[in-house]
Amino acid sequence: MSGTPKQEHLDHLTGAEGAGARLAARMEVLAALLWIPAAALLAIAIDGLIFSVEMADDLPFYLAGFLAIALLRSLLTLQAGRLATRSALAVQGRLRGALAAALARQSPFDSGRVAAGQAAATLTDHVGALGPWLTRYQPARLKVALVPAAIALAVLPVSWAASLALLLAGPLIPIFMALIGRRARIASERQFAELNSMNAYLLDRLQGVTTIRLLGAGGQALARLEQAAEALRIGTMRVLRLAFLSSAVLELFAAIGVALVAVYVGFSLLGYLRFGAYDAPLTLAEGLFILLLAPDFFLPMRDFAASYHDRAAAEAAGETVTGILESGRPALLGTGAASAPLDGPANIRISGLRAGYGDAAVLEGMELEIAPGERVALVGPSGSGKSTLLALIAGLLRADAGTVQVAGQALTDATADGWRARLAWVGQRPYFLHGSLRRNL
Repeated sequence: MSGTPKQEHLDHLTGAEGAGARLAARMEVLAALLWIPAAALLAIAIDGLIFSVEMADDLPFYLAGFLAIALLRSLLTLQAGRLATRSALAVQGRLRGALAAALARQSPFDSGRVAAGQAAATLTDHVGALGPWLTRYQPARLKVALVPAAIALAVLPVSWAASLALLLAGPLIPIFMALIGRRARIASERQFAELNSMNAYLLDRLQGVTTIRLLGAGGQALARLEQAAEALRIGTMRVLRLAFLSSAVLELFAAIGVALVAVYVGFSLLGYLRFGAYDAPLTLAEGLFILLLAPDFFLPMRDFAASYHDRAAAEAAGETVTGILESGRPALLGTGAASAPLDGPANIRISGLRAGYGDAAVLEGMELEIAPGERVALVGPSGSGKSTLLALIAGLLRADAGTVQVAGQALTDATADGWRARLAWVGQRPYFLHGSLRRNL
């Protein structure tokens, strides 16, 4: 079943771990389709119990078949739920690991890197939004494409009028769902943006709480926080309002469709309607079969509507996750992961080094050699490149030209993590923990 570009993008993002959820969706479709033969057995059994004494001996076989199918449906649904949950957890774990690695590779000297608050929201809320998309929306999407058509085809040999009533009521639901779903997707995207802004603002104020107190700006910060929280609340209610609206529209048309079928079956059994069946008026078994299947014709659409906001949230979250994973921002050397310390004497040799930010060069033709154990002070006015040089030596920035050799080896992606394992870094804006000097170091 082909999907939209965003659907294909989410399938690609979930990767091989999402295969379990896709298999679970097929199992749920099979469980839903098994209701067709189960409904036929139940309708025949009830008809025979009321009108046919000769069927008394065969009745246990019909009931046993119905119970066997019901048990199989339950087992399929239970196993599908477990498989989808495991798959969702695997996808979320892999993406959180990939995001953590991508964030660790971002240079701390990149002013356009992902803010800490947004990174936290992405690792928790955005990745978490993919779970309901896998466990609820994927099965609902597959069922709504297959199950109603199968039920309509199963009813068609019994009564073309009942099948036609189902087919006329069915398309109205996707039309209205598409109109409402577009607004739901826009609202979800706006909601994630508000959440990112809220997290970034809160973390920034927490980091600067001492400065805020010294300047007496606590009231302003609190007022701004209240505004951000109110905007987030309004956005959340907007998404919920659209979700409830879509469910109400679906329930309305589903009720109308079932009512049309029930009225037709009832008047046919009473003898007032003599059209719609092929040979004679509907029998009780045929009428019960249609009535048992009619609610399940609309059930996949109801499940689809209930999970549609999961799709909107997942699409908005997927764009944010992909934006970080495929970011073209400048990265530090190495992976940012823990590594064994690089062997060799800690000598540093810099030759022909050129580095800067954008088109502005901060260091040009830098030459420097530091022997093991030597102490060197970098002196110069603000903006002369002291912090930039230290970042280049630590592999936190990439040089535009020239070479940096450490411990007798060129500083590259392969050696940077091991070199940083031997370094201690105290930035120009340190944060002092409440504890001893040793603990802070």
